[in-house]
Amino acid sequence: MQMTEYSTKEKVLTTLYESVFPAAAKYISRRGGTFEQAKDIFQDALVIWYERFSTDEKAVHSQKAYLFGITKHLWYRKFASEKETADFELTEAAGFEDKTYEEPSAPKLLQLLENAGRKCMQLLKAVYYDKLSMAELASGFGFRSEHSAAVQKYKCLEKVRETVKEKSLCYEDFLE
Repeated sequence: MQMTEYSTKEKVLTTLYESVFPAAAKYISRRGGTFEQAKDIFQDALVIWYERFSTDEKAVHSQKAYLFGITKHLWYRKFASEKETADFELTEAAGFEDKTYEEPSAPKLLQLLENAGRKCMQLLKAVYYDKLSMAELASGFGFRSEHSAAVQKYKCLEKVRETVKEKSLCYEDFLE
C-alpha cells in the first residue's frame, strides 16, 4: 500500500514538473536567468510546494498556477537581492556619492503644462493633484463616459510628451 502512495506522489510531481517547468524556465530566461538558475529555482519551488501540499489531495491542475507563482516569487527575491548587491558594489566601486534630490522648478513645469492648453492643464490637475477618479472626471468635465475621460487624459499627456520631445528637454532643464 505504501508503494502505491509513493507512486501516486511521484506521478503528481512528475506531471507538475513536466507541465510547469517549461513555462518557469522561459519566465526566468526572459528575465536574464540561465537554464541552470531556472532548474535550481524551480526545484526549490517544487520542494516548497510539496511541503505545503503533501497532505492535500487537490487536483494537480489547480496547483500549477500556485507552483508557478512560487517560482516567480523565488526568482524575484533572488534577482532583487542580486541587483541590490550589484548596484551597491557598482556605486561603491565607482566612488559615487549619494546625490540629494533636487525638486524641479514649479514655474518651468507650469509653463510646459500651459503649452498643452488650459483645459489639459485643468484635467491633469484634477487627475494627479486632486486625485479624481475617471467617473468624477467624466462628470466634472462633461465627458460621456469614463473611457472618454481616460482618452482625453491620454491625449493631454501626449501633448506634454510631444512638447518635451520637440524641445529635447531633459530633467535638468526643469531645475533652477
